[in-house]
Amino acid sequence: MLDSPLDPLSSVVTLLKPAVSVSKMVEAGGQWLVQRHDMVAPFYCAMVEGQCRLHVIGRDPVTLRAGDFVLIPHLQGFTMSSEVPPPPHVPRLPLETGPGQFRLGAAEAPVDMRALVGHCSFDTPAKSLLVSLLPEMIHVSDQNRLTALVPVIHEETRADRPGRGLILERLLEVLLIEALRSDQATTLPPGLLRGLSDPQLSGALQRIHAEPGSPLSVSELAKAAGMSRSGFFERFRRQVGRAPLQYAIEWRMALAKTLLRQGGLTISEIALKVGYGSASAFGLAFVRHEGLSPGAFANKIRG
Repeated sequence: MLDSPLDPLSSVVTLLKPAVSVSKMVEAGGQWLVQRHDMVAPFYCAMVEGQCRLHVIGRDPVTLRAGDFVLIPHLQGFTMSSEVPPPPHVPRLPLETGPGQFRLGAAEAPVDMRALVGHCSFDTPAKSLLVSLLPEMIHVSDQNRLTALVPVIHEETRADRPGRGLILERLLEVLLIEALRSDQATTLPPGLLRGLSDPQLSGALQRIHAEPGSPLSVSELAKAAGMSRSGFFERFRRQVGRAPLQYAIEWRMALAKTLLRQGGLTISEIALKVGYGSASAFGLAFVRHEGLSPGAFANKIRG
């Protein structure tokens, strides 16, 4: 849980609690193709050498080249292939050549593509909300800090050393933050990153995230942004994709669900931490948002 105020991006990534599920070095040569469907998992790829085509379900295909990095916070399925894919009848299964190492394409073909590929999970009961605040896909080039992090994560997944889980969690947090803040604000869809790139809205977002237990109003947030109430409301909704108080309530609920799963606090204590004056007021808001009471949610998520 967040023990001290963090900036909005850091607080979202920390609450996501990322954990590595798969990390592998993929080599390929000749014509090759690999497909995955119904994954519902975060995905990242750092191109080490050569190039390939990536087609994510619901998006236009992109060409990945050496030095490129891709992050997809919620991947449902994708196809990766050589620039010219093989005919449909050619076997497509990858060959495992060692721990965490896979080969694609004909065995006799020289290797012309290498990539570090990873899948991770978000261990949070507020996953759907938090992921919705992020871009659907980040694709950046020549970001040395990013491409340096992925091999470290890959190496750590192969080792069985003390502190492995905590180190991987922290490395993934850094990887996600680096990737998310590397994208150009002008190309971002409405969401948290686009709001943070707006100098007048970033302060309001900072306050919402840093002070979830404090009373908030559109007028107060507009004043902090140096804008009129109506101008602030419309700009926030346009840039972030939600009305200001809707965003604040959703963030409070994300925190509340995390606290409820952790246990150790009463409903009244959680209510105060997320901005409600009583357990009953919090309970009514929680039922409206989640469809069940805080106690029922806690029992369900812990079970």
